[in-house]
Amino acid sequence: MTKVIRLGVLGYGAWGRNVARVAASTPGGRLVAIGEHRAEARRQATQRHPGVILCDSAEALLARNDLDAVLIATDAPSHADLAVRVAASGRHVFVEKPLSLNPSDAHRVVAAADKAGVLLQVGHLMDYHPAVEALAQIVAEELGPIRCVAAQRLNFGKVRSDENVLFSLGPHDLSIILRLFGQEPESIAAQGAAFVREGVEDLCFVTLRFPGGGIGSMHLSWLDPHKVRRITVVGERKMAVLDDMEPREKIRIYDQGVSGPNGYWVYGENLAMRSGEIRVPPVPATEPLGVEIAHFVECVREGKTPRTSGAEGIAVVQLLAAAQTSMRADGAPVTPKAQP
Repeated sequence: MTKVIRLGVLGYGAWGRNVARVAASTPGGRLVAIGEHRAEARRQATQRHPGVILCDSAEALLARNDLDAVLIATDAPSHADLAVRVAASGRHVFVEKPLSLNPSDAHRVVAAADKAGVLLQVGHLMDYHPAVEALAQIVAEELGPIRCVAAQRLNFGKVRSDENVLFSLGPHDLSIILRLFGQEPESIAAQGAAFVREGVEDLCFVTLRFPGGGIGSMHLSWLDPHKVRRITVVGERKMAVLDDMEPREKIRIYDQGVSGPNGYWVYGENLAMRSGEIRVPPVPATEPLGVEIAHFVECVREGKTPRTSGAEGIAVVQLLAAAQTSMRADGAPVTPKAQP
Protein backbone atom coordinates (compact mmCIF):
# COMPACT_ATOMS: atom_id res chain seq x y z
CA MET A 1 0.00 0.00 0.00
CA THR A 2 1.34 3.43 -1.00
CA LYS A 3 2.15 5.61 1.98
CA VAL A 4 0.15 8.84 2.32
CA ILE A 5 2.44 11.81 3.00
CA ARG A 6 1.10 13.89 5.90
CA LEU A 7 1.54 17.59 5.14
CA GLY A 8 1.69 20.77 7.19
CA VAL A 9 1.58 24.30 5.75
CA LEU A 10 3.21 27.31 7.40
CA GLY A 11 1.61 30.59 6.39
CA TYR A 12 -1.95 31.28 5.28
CA GLY A 13 -1.58 34.58 3.47
CA ALA A 14 -2.44 35.36 -0.16
CA TRP A 15 -0.17 32.63 -1.55
CA GLY A 16 -0.34 30.29 1.44
CA ARG A 17 -4.08 29.88 0.78
CA ASN A 18 -3.25 28.49 -2.65
CA VAL A 19 -0.57 26.20 -1.26
CA ALA A 20 -3.00 24.82 1.35
CA ARG A 21 -5.77 24.39 -1.24
CA VAL A 22 -3.55 22.39 -3.56
CA ALA A 23 -1.93 20.40 -0.74
CA ALA A 24 -5.39 19.36 0.45
CA SER A 25 -6.19 17.82 -2.95
CA THR A 26 -2.81 16.40 -3.99
CA PRO A 27 -2.93 12.64 -4.69
CA GLY A 28 -0.75 10.74 -2.24
CA GLY A 29 -0.77 13.59 0.27
CA ARG A 30 -3.03 14.65 3.12
CA LEU A 31 -3.18 18.14 4.63
CA VAL A 32 -3.05 17.63 8.41
CA ALA A 33 -2.24 21.05 9.89
CA ILE A 34 -1.83 24.73 9.04
CA GLY A 35 0.32 27.12 11.06
CA GLU A 36 -0.66 30.80 11.04
CA HIS A 37 -0.19 33.44 13.77
CA ARG A 38 -3.02 35.77 12.61
CA ALA A 39 -6.40 34.93 14.15
CA GLU A 40 -8.47 36.13 11.19
CA ALA A 41 -6.42 34.05 8.75
CA ARG A 42 -6.86 31.00 11.00
CA ARG A 43 -10.62 31.61 11.01
CA GLN A 44 -10.66 31.66 7.21
CA ALA A 45 -8.54 28.50 7.07
CA THR A 46 -10.95 26.72 9.43
CA GLN A 47 -13.87 27.57 7.15
CA ARG A 48 -12.09 26.41 4.01
CA HIS A 49 -10.44 23.31 5.48
CA PRO A 50 -12.75 21.66 8.02
CA GLY A 51 -11.01 18.86 9.83
CA VAL A 52 -7.53 20.36 9.40
CA ILE A 53 -5.73 21.31 12.63
CA LEU A 54 -4.98 25.04 13.01
CA CYS A 55 -1.84 26.02 14.94
CA ASP A 56 -1.11 29.57 16.06
CA SER A 57 2.66 29.35 15.57
CA ALA A 58 5.41 27.47 13.80
CA GLU A 59 6.44 26.02 17.17
CA ALA A 60 2.99 24.52 17.70
CA LEU A 61 2.93 22.99 14.23
CA LEU A 62 6.43 21.53 14.50
CA ALA A 63 5.61 20.08 17.94
CA ARG A 64 3.11 17.73 16.31
CA ASN A 65 4.14 14.12 15.70
CA ASP A 66 1.79 13.47 12.76
CA LEU A 67 3.62 15.35 9.97
CA ASP A 68 6.01 13.96 7.35
CA ALA A 69 6.67 17.20 5.46
CA VAL A 70 6.05 20.94 5.78
CA LEU A 71 5.40 23.50 3.05
CA ILE A 72 6.59 27.02 3.91
CA ALA A 73 4.56 29.87 2.38
CA THR A 74 5.37 32.73 4.74
CA ASP A 75 7.03 36.08 3.99
CA ALA A 76 10.41 35.90 2.26
CA PRO A 77 12.60 37.11 5.18
CA SER A 78 11.38 34.17 7.31
CA HIS A 79 12.04 31.43 4.73
CA ALA A 80 15.58 30.50 5.70
CA ASP A 81 15.10 30.31 9.48
CA LEU A 82 11.85 28.37 9.18
CA ALA A 83 13.34 25.95 6.65
CA VAL A 84 16.26 25.26 9.00
CA ARG A 85 13.84 24.61 11.88
CA VAL A 86 11.66 22.30 9.79
CA ALA A 87 14.69 20.33 8.64
CA ALA A 88 16.00 20.09 12.22
CA SER A 89 12.64 18.61 13.25
CA GLY A 90 13.20 15.76 10.80
CA ARG A 91 10.50 16.80 8.30
CA HIS A 92 10.97 17.17 4.57
CA VAL A 93 10.88 20.80 3.44
CA PHE A 94 9.18 22.68 0.64
CA VAL A 95 9.99 26.40 0.77
CA GLU A 96 8.53 29.05 -1.49
CA LYS A 97 10.82 31.28 -3.55
CA PRO A 98 13.18 32.82 -2.84
CA LEU A 99 14.96 30.22 -0.72
CA SER A 100 16.51 33.13 1.21
CA LEU A 101 17.44 36.77 0.78
CA ASN A 102 21.20 36.13 0.73
CA PRO A 103 23.56 33.33 -0.34
CA SER A 104 24.88 32.54 3.14
CA ASP A 105 21.36 31.76 4.39
CA ALA A 106 20.67 29.68 1.29
CA HIS A 107 23.76 27.58 2.02
CA ARG A 108 22.66 27.33 5.66
CA VAL A 109 19.29 25.86 4.66
CA VAL A 110 20.82 23.30 2.32
CA ALA A 111 23.36 22.30 4.96
CA ALA A 112 20.57 21.84 7.53
CA ALA A 113 18.58 19.61 5.16
CA ASP A 114 21.66 17.55 4.32
CA LYS A 115 22.55 17.14 8.01
CA ALA A 116 19.01 16.01 8.88
CA GLY A 117 18.81 13.72 5.86
CA VAL A 118 15.58 15.33 4.63
CA LEU A 119 14.46 16.38 1.19
CA LEU A 120 14.47 20.08 0.25
CA GLN A 121 12.46 21.48 -2.64
CA VAL A 122 12.44 25.17 -3.60
CA GLY A 123 9.24 26.69 -4.98
CA HIS A 124 10.45 27.84 -8.39
CA LEU A 125 6.91 27.57 -9.72
CA MET A 126 7.63 28.29 -13.39
CA ASP A 127 9.81 25.18 -13.66
CA TYR A 128 6.56 23.22 -13.27
CA HIS A 129 4.51 25.25 -15.74
CA PRO A 130 3.40 23.09 -18.71
CA ALA A 131 4.15 25.98 -21.08
CA VAL A 132 7.72 26.25 -19.78
CA GLU A 133 8.11 22.48 -20.16
CA ALA A 134 6.93 22.79 -23.77
CA LEU A 135 9.16 25.81 -24.42
CA ALA A 136 12.25 24.02 -23.09
CA GLN A 137 11.58 21.09 -25.44
CA ILE A 138 11.04 23.42 -28.41
CA VAL A 139 14.28 25.28 -27.65
CA ALA A 140 16.23 22.01 -27.47
CA GLU A 141 14.74 20.51 -30.64
CA GLU A 142 14.05 23.41 -33.01
CA LEU A 143 15.63 26.78 -32.21
CA GLY A 144 19.32 25.96 -32.41
CA PRO A 145 21.94 27.72 -30.25
CA ILE A 146 20.32 30.46 -28.15
CA ARG A 147 21.21 34.05 -28.94
CA CYS A 148 18.93 35.76 -26.44
CA VAL A 149 16.26 35.09 -23.81
CA ALA A 150 14.25 38.20 -22.87
CA ALA A 151 11.79 38.03 -19.96
CA GLN A 152 9.17 40.58 -18.93
CA ARG A 153 7.26 40.26 -15.65
CA LEU A 154 5.29 43.44 -15.09
CA ASN A 155 2.22 44.49 -13.16
CA PHE A 156 0.62 47.39 -11.34
CA GLY A 157 0.49 45.43 -8.14
CA LYS A 158 1.32 45.12 -4.50
CA VAL A 159 4.54 46.87 -3.50
CA ARG A 160 6.28 44.98 -0.72
CA SER A 161 8.36 46.30 2.14
CA ASP A 162 10.17 43.05 3.04
CA GLU A 163 11.64 42.29 -0.43
CA ASN A 164 12.17 44.32 -3.58
CA VAL A 165 10.91 43.52 -7.07
CA LEU A 166 14.14 41.69 -7.91
CA PHE A 167 13.75 39.11 -5.12
CA SER A 168 9.96 38.96 -5.46
CA LEU A 169 9.61 38.45 -9.22
CA GLY A 170 13.17 37.65 -10.33
CA PRO A 171 13.34 34.00 -9.18
CA HIS A 172 10.64 32.99 -11.68
CA ASP A 173 12.48 34.20 -14.77
CA LEU A 174 15.97 33.43 -13.51
CA SER A 175 15.04 29.78 -13.10
CA ILE A 176 13.66 29.71 -16.66
CA ILE A 177 16.68 31.48 -18.16
CA LEU A 178 19.11 29.13 -16.39
CA ARG A 179 17.14 26.12 -17.60
CA LEU A 180 17.04 27.28 -21.23
CA PHE A 181 20.75 28.17 -21.42
CA GLY A 182 21.75 25.09 -19.42
CA GLN A 183 24.64 26.94 -17.77
CA GLU A 184 25.35 29.76 -15.36
CA PRO A 185 26.13 33.29 -16.61
CA GLU A 186 29.60 34.77 -16.60
CA SER A 187 28.36 38.15 -15.42
CA ILE A 188 25.20 39.95 -14.35
CA ALA A 189 24.37 43.65 -14.38
CA ALA A 190 21.28 45.41 -13.06
CA GLN A 191 19.79 48.85 -12.72
CA GLY A 192 16.69 49.70 -10.74
CA ALA A 193 14.83 52.40 -8.88
CA ALA A 194 12.70 52.75 -5.75
CA PHE A 195 9.88 55.15 -6.55
CA VAL A 196 7.31 54.19 -3.91
CA ARG A 197 9.30 53.07 -0.85
CA GLU A 198 12.83 54.26 -0.23
CA GLY A 199 15.36 51.45 -0.51
CA VAL A 200 12.84 48.94 -1.94
CA GLU A 201 13.22 48.83 -5.72
CA ASP A 202 9.95 48.52 -7.60
CA LEU A 203 11.52 48.61 -11.09
CA CYS A 204 14.53 46.66 -12.30
CA PHE A 205 16.36 45.81 -15.54
CA VAL A 206 18.80 42.88 -15.48
CA THR A 207 21.27 41.64 -18.10
CA LEU A 208 23.06 38.28 -17.93
CA ARG A 209 25.96 37.32 -20.21
CA PHE A 210 26.59 33.63 -20.85
CA PRO A 211 29.61 31.70 -22.16
CA GLY A 212 29.48 31.67 -25.95
CA GLY A 213 27.95 35.13 -26.24
CA GLY A 214 24.31 34.46 -25.30
CA ILE A 215 22.42 37.17 -23.44
CA GLY A 216 19.54 36.94 -20.99
CA SER A 217 17.51 39.93 -19.87
CA MET A 218 14.74 40.60 -17.35
CA HIS A 219 12.42 43.57 -17.04
CA LEU A 220 10.71 43.44 -13.64
CA SER A 221 8.21 46.00 -12.42
CA TRP A 222 5.34 46.67 -10.01
CA LEU A 223 4.72 50.03 -11.73
CA ASP A 224 3.33 49.12 -15.12
CA PRO A 225 -0.24 49.64 -16.40
CA HIS A 226 -0.27 46.19 -18.02
CA LYS A 227 0.13 42.75 -16.53
CA VAL A 228 2.80 41.06 -18.65
CA ARG A 229 4.27 37.57 -18.28
CA ARG A 230 6.31 37.01 -21.45
CA ILE A 231 9.48 35.14 -22.44
CA THR A 232 11.01 35.63 -25.90
CA VAL A 233 13.70 33.20 -27.05
CA VAL A 234 15.82 33.99 -30.12
CA GLY A 235 17.63 30.98 -31.51
CA GLU A 236 19.96 30.60 -34.46
CA ARG A 237 17.29 28.83 -36.52
CA LYS A 238 13.94 29.92 -35.05
CA MET A 239 12.33 32.10 -32.40
CA ALA A 240 9.66 31.39 -29.79
CA VAL A 241 7.46 33.45 -27.48
CA LEU A 242 5.73 32.25 -24.31
CA ASP A 243 2.94 34.61 -23.27
CA ASP A 244 1.42 33.36 -20.02
CA MET A 245 -1.36 35.97 -20.20
CA GLU A 246 -2.78 34.24 -23.28
CA PRO A 247 -5.61 31.94 -22.14
CA ARG A 248 -5.04 29.33 -24.87
CA GLU A 249 -2.26 30.05 -27.37
CA LYS A 250 0.53 30.43 -24.82
CA ILE A 251 3.42 29.58 -27.17
CA ARG A 252 4.14 30.73 -30.70
CA ILE A 253 7.06 29.41 -32.74
CA TYR A 254 8.37 31.73 -35.46
CA ASP A 255 10.30 30.23 -38.36
CA GLN A 256 12.45 33.33 -38.64
CA GLY A 257 16.17 33.91 -38.66
CA VAL A 258 19.16 35.62 -40.24
CA SER A 259 21.84 33.69 -42.09
CA GLY A 260 24.48 33.98 -44.79
CA PRO A 261 25.88 31.60 -47.42
CA ASN A 262 26.29 28.04 -46.13
CA GLY A 263 24.77 29.01 -42.79
CA TYR A 264 27.51 31.46 -41.78
CA TRP A 265 26.76 34.85 -40.28
CA VAL A 266 28.44 37.51 -42.48
CA TYR A 267 28.16 41.23 -43.09
CA GLY A 268 26.46 43.26 -45.78
CA GLU A 269 24.42 42.16 -48.73
CA ASN A 270 25.18 38.46 -48.19
CA LEU A 271 22.85 38.34 -45.17
CA ALA A 272 19.45 36.75 -45.76
CA MET A 273 16.36 37.40 -43.64
CA ARG A 274 14.14 34.32 -43.42
CA SER A 275 10.50 34.66 -42.43
CA GLY A 276 8.41 31.51 -42.44
CA GLU A 277 5.29 30.18 -40.79
CA ILE A 278 4.07 30.77 -37.25
CA ARG A 279 3.10 27.63 -35.36
CA VAL A 280 1.08 27.36 -32.14
CA PRO A 281 1.75 24.06 -30.31
CA PRO A 282 -0.80 22.70 -27.82
CA VAL A 283 -0.08 23.26 -24.09
CA PRO A 284 -1.95 21.34 -21.36
CA ALA A 285 -4.15 23.54 -19.16
CA THR A 286 -2.70 22.22 -15.89
CA GLU A 287 -2.19 24.35 -12.77
CA PRO A 288 1.58 24.68 -12.21
CA LEU A 289 1.20 24.71 -8.42
CA GLY A 290 -0.59 21.37 -8.60
CA VAL A 291 2.26 19.89 -10.63
CA GLU A 292 4.84 21.37 -8.24
CA ILE A 293 3.31 20.05 -5.01
CA ALA A 294 2.51 16.67 -6.58
CA HIS A 295 6.20 16.46 -7.51
CA PHE A 296 7.19 17.25 -3.92
CA VAL A 297 4.90 14.54 -2.52
CA GLU A 298 6.22 12.03 -5.07
CA CYS A 299 9.84 12.87 -4.23
CA VAL A 300 9.17 12.47 -0.49
CA ARG A 301 7.39 9.15 -1.00
CA GLU A 302 9.97 7.69 -3.40
CA GLY A 303 13.15 9.32 -2.10
CA LYS A 304 13.85 11.24 -5.31
CA THR A 305 15.79 14.49 -5.67
CA PRO A 306 13.40 17.34 -6.59
CA ARG A 307 13.76 19.06 -9.92
CA THR A 308 14.17 22.38 -8.10
CA SER A 309 16.52 21.22 -5.37
CA GLY A 310 18.48 23.20 -2.83
CA ALA A 311 21.34 23.49 -5.32
CA GLU A 312 19.11 25.37 -7.75
CA GLY A 313 17.81 27.49 -4.88
CA ILE A 314 21.38 28.51 -4.05
CA ALA A 315 22.17 29.27 -7.71
CA VAL A 316 19.17 31.57 -8.06
CA VAL A 317 19.83 33.39 -4.76
CA GLN A 318 23.48 33.78 -5.78
CA LEU A 319 22.37 35.51 -8.99
CA LEU A 320 19.85 37.68 -7.17
CA ALA A 321 22.53 38.80 -4.73
CA ALA A 322 24.91 39.59 -7.60
CA ALA A 323 22.19 41.59 -9.36
CA GLN A 324 21.48 43.45 -6.11
CA THR A 325 25.18 44.32 -5.77
CA SER A 326 25.24 45.56 -9.36
CA MET A 327 22.05 47.58 -8.89
CA ARG A 328 23.48 49.36 -5.85
CA ALA A 329 26.62 50.09 -7.92
CA ASP A 330 24.57 51.72 -10.71
CA GLY A 331 24.76 48.76 -13.05
CA ALA A 332 28.40 47.73 -12.81
CA PRO A 333 28.74 44.08 -13.98
CA VAL A 334 29.28 41.50 -11.24
CA THR A 335 30.62 37.96 -11.34
CA PRO A 336 27.99 35.85 -9.58
CA LYS A 337 30.36 33.37 -7.95
CA ALA A 338 32.23 36.24 -6.32
CA GLN A 339 29.26 36.91 -4.06
CA PRO A 340 29.64 35.78 -0.41
